[in-house]
Amino acid sequence: MTGLRSLAALLVFVTHILWYTPLISGDTGKELRETFTLSGSYGVGFFFILSGFVLTWTARSDDTTPSFWRRRLVKIGPMHLVTFGLAALLVFRTDRPTRAIDWIASLTMQQAWFPDVRTSSAVNGVAWSLSCEFFFYLAFPALWLGLRRLREEWLWPAVGVVLVLIVGAFLVATYVVTDQPRLVAFSASGEFSFTQMWFVYFFPPVRALEFVVGILLARIVMAGRWPNIGLAPAFGLAVAGYVIALYEPFLAGTAGVATVWTAPLIAAAAVADRRQTASVFRRPTVVFLGEISFAFYMVHWIVVMTAADLIGTTRTFSLATGALLALVVLAVAVACSAVLYWCVERPLVRRFGRHRTDVGRPGLPGAAPTLRADAHRVAD
Repeated sequence: MTGLRSLAALLVFVTHILWYTPLISGDTGKELRETFTLSGSYGVGFFFILSGFVLTWTARSDDTTPSFWRRRLVKIGPMHLVTFGLAALLVFRTDRPTRAIDWIASLTMQQAWFPDVRTSSAVNGVAWSLSCEFFFYLAFPALWLGLRRLREEWLWPAVGVVLVLIVGAFLVATYVVTDQPRLVAFSASGEFSFTQMWFVYFFPPVRALEFVVGILLARIVMAGRWPNIGLAPAFGLAVAGYVIALYEPFLAGTAGVATVWTAPLIAAAAVADRRQTASVFRRPTVVFLGEISFAFYMVHWIVVMTAADLIGTTRTFSLATGALLALVVLAVAVACSAVLYWCVERPLVRRFGRHRTDVGRPGLPGAAPTLRADAHRVAD
């Protein structure tokens, strides 16, 4: 599962390098942008499902809610603050218009709650997803308290109910949420508003449905009720799901309706991990890239936007030169993320993010014993 994180992070990078820089131009660039226009959102949805899965997969019976919240905050807080500072320098350099509410919402990881494109994407443009994750972490003890009580035979029907709710969110966004003013930037036809997009893509309670899918999926695997779907077929399903998303209405293809196709891949990867099945995603280099994927996700947008600022909007390159420069930007982003991982995330998580039992306090409701000795390697 850790190795798969590197692939999901790469999908996000590909979308941003194609849309925010002129490195790949002409007809080839246009075709690539159309092909990978949803790869970023597909990767983010994968992370949301994986988050719910991993938190359930690694839950411990002697955990406590305060201890859980502390570890989650140590995991995301320092990296957020460091990359927020780096992104702030970029904002000042480029004179990007920002308001006080944009800074405050972004700093406190609340930006995804605002149906305003200036606020939800303020400062570090990708940090909106932390707003969702922060909400997931706060809600997890209560969600787990309820979902752990589901009898095993009701797990699959519960997944069906959540899938219906995900489709329902898309229908509400399409037919209930206002479609004015039209947002042309993300669709040639301009058939939806940012408010509609915000509802299905940014709004934390809606994205929490994918997180819940991950929780239920982990329980299904733990209960031995996952069908024998191998890693390769599950990967094929995820690829097919992406292709289908490209032909769906944008509001469906950009969020949960599309990304639930990645759920089988997560479950199959967990089974493969438990069985120690050989896989390219278990190779040390790929696993390391997965371990630094959070740092990569948080810093790559800053690197991409800095490159775009240095290159400018009017320059054009040959396909070979543009592709080479894109690889250079990728290498810089990986190098920066490795430094952030070694200097910020890893030492602080090791120092303050270890599991501690708070004597005299009740445990995390219904937490199960950890299933893997090396569960910390896949901890979200």
